[in-house]
Amino acid sequence: MSVPLYQAKAEFFRMLGHPVRIRVLELLQDGPLPVRDLLAAIEVEPSGLSQQLAVLRRSGIVTSTREGATVVYELAGGDVADLMGAARRILTEMLSGRNELLAELREAQVATR
Repeated sequence: MSVPLYQAKAEFFRMLGHPVRIRVLELLQDGPLPVRDLLAAIEVEPSGLSQQLAVLRRSGIVTSTREGATVVYELAGGDVADLMGAARRILTEMLSGRNELLAELREAQVATR
């Protein structure tokens, strides 16, 4: 029995639902990085990063290659970078709307004094 598309999408977004995973994807948008660079950029224990990288790798959203003793991660495709950019645009729009509402509320508060 196949999974409905909406359920598969929900599972995909749940997989993205961890701050470390999101940060990894943001960092990898600029190109492949070794684990040591990811660790330096993300304040997390090595075991925690390893767990989150494993989730991303199992989902197929990142790939890893070994270069000697170094493991390098990269995005599996450009669509992931597009998704991260879309999320940034959506959040910017949402937050700017809140700032506009906050400004209106402040103006109304001043006017009632």
